[in-house]
Amino acid sequence: MRPLPTFATAVLAAALLGAPCAPGLAAQASPAPAPAAAASHFPSDQDLNVMLRYLVEDGEAPGIVLGILEADGSTRILSAGSAGPGARPLGPRTVFEIGSINKTFTGTILADMAAKGEVALDDAVQKYLPANVRVPSRNGRQITLLDLATHRSGLPRMPDNFAPADSANPYADYSVEQLYAFLNGHELRRDIGAEYEYSNLAMGLLGHALGRAAGTNIQTLIRQRILEPLGMRMTSYSRDGQVAEWMSKGHDDDGDVVPYWDLTDAVAGAGGLRSNAEDMLTYLRAQLGPPDTDLERAMRVAQQVHHRFADGRTGGLGWGVRSEQGRTIVSHGGGTAGFRTQVGFDPERRIGFVMLTNSGGFQDDIGMDFLLRGAPLAIREVPVAPTVLAAYVGEYQMAPGRSAFVRLEDDGTMTLRVPGNVRFRMYPESDSTFFVKRAPWRLRFTRDASGAVASVVMDMNGTERVGSRVSDRAPRPGDPDAVRDLPLSADEMARYEGTYTLRMGERSLELRVFAQDGRLMAQAAGQNATRLRAQGDHVFVPDFSDQVRLVFTFQDGRAQGVTLHQNGREMSGTRNP
Repeated sequence: MRPLPTFATAVLAAALLGAPCAPGLAAQASPAPAPAAAASHFPSDQDLNVMLRYLVEDGEAPGIVLGILEADGSTRILSAGSAGPGARPLGPRTVFEIGSINKTFTGTILADMAAKGEVALDDAVQKYLPANVRVPSRNGRQITLLDLATHRSGLPRMPDNFAPADSANPYADYSVEQLYAFLNGHELRRDIGAEYEYSNLAMGLLGHALGRAAGTNIQTLIRQRILEPLGMRMTSYSRDGQVAEWMSKGHDDDGDVVPYWDLTDAVAGAGGLRSNAEDMLTYLRAQLGPPDTDLERAMRVAQQVHHRFADGRTGGLGWGVRSEQGRTIVSHGGGTAGFRTQVGFDPERRIGFVMLTNSGGFQDDIGMDFLLRGAPLAIREVPVAPTVLAAYVGEYQMAPGRSAFVRLEDDGTMTLRVPGNVRFRMYPESDSTFFVKRAPWRLRFTRDASGAVASVVMDMNGTERVGSRVSDRAPRPGDPDAVRDLPLSADEMARYEGTYTLRMGERSLELRVFAQDGRLMAQAAGQNATRLRAQGDHVFVPDFSDQVRLVFTFQDGRAQGVTLHQNGREMSGTRNP
């Protein structure tokens, strides 16, 4: 839950959020247990620690905790950075706001109550609200509990009477009375079930309705039916006792400490829980172990595909469920002003991860990257003389306005940074070839007739790209020389102005580019505007992160298209007429 993300956050959400999906009331048989893995699916602690350290050093977050679950049931927890000023040292017990991951708990409660006959998935939500509250309907179709859980209710992301008294803690005063007032006055703009629309409002309403059906509230249901049976003592809606003692500070995109969020009964089904890596791994283990209890059977139901949209989106009860590279991936992300989190698992391989960060601007996808692909490249690292490594340092131009930087770090290791990514460590397999464990990439350096290093050939996800060496300098992210801010005249800025529709698969993003007070700005629909800094060759970097690039294409002296590069992904689009 994050009301005003940057446009980059919107792109990341489009890539991460699963979609909903086809009815199922009873738990299906879970896959046969996978044999114990002979080797870890995830990289070694040593390699993961380096990756996490680079994420912190390159400004992605002040602190990161990564928990992983292997197929044999073993777990590991690694961390890097700080929990913030005045907080206890960062580690497995550090508590974070987990944002919309909360929705998976609400979906599990729905599955549990349906299995016990307390509610039915196709019950109209109207059944569980006061008689003086009118839930909007359309063409004779009422919104059901399943519609709410799968984001197909037709309700908007947020109610139009959401007007927080304190924007720093926006959900703290949205009352049940305001929720009822919105429902009584709202008219649906599309047929129920016609389209996917991610909705905090819908999940908040679902939690409220389930609480009323059980004669309590969603917070109590989650505590009694999930947290207490699993022994998740450090997961709570409140900041009392040990939760308060181990709470991390939250930080915004600029690294400043921001207030915690509190959520009322009206929206607690959508977010508000706090947890740590130890508890979230317990939650993951229960998702993947034998379904021996009512709770574990409800978890299996929540993971199933419950609706399939015309555009191919699918999803479970609160969970995003999608097919990636021939595998089923169940996941959900969470975000508040000061925290960004993600949990994901593969039910067939019985592996998973939880990523907890104390930055609302965290954009990396390290856990999902390793979940989706196979084990790291099985290549033997060989020693290479420092003088040989030093010869490769520099800037390599991969395309106009797009460079890769190769650095020799203080500890003698080599790193690679490409636009839209933090540094990746390079491991030598010979004097001139290297591989990357963070991604399935390999690099080969070439020399000219004089013996000087001339270029790098990168095999990135099966695509070969060549970059010419244009400099022997490679600034680190955050260094003054890493990002330029070239001046633009009013006429030059006018050439970029317009509204662009960017697409990535079935996802789309509307981006407005405009001049304001002598600066070029970009703004996604309904989001904050951010300044764009010119890098030359029609390449721009947004103010909030030098890990994001906007590259414009020109025709007849005016920008006609744009590609957003972020976290190794690309989202392209054209100017609207």
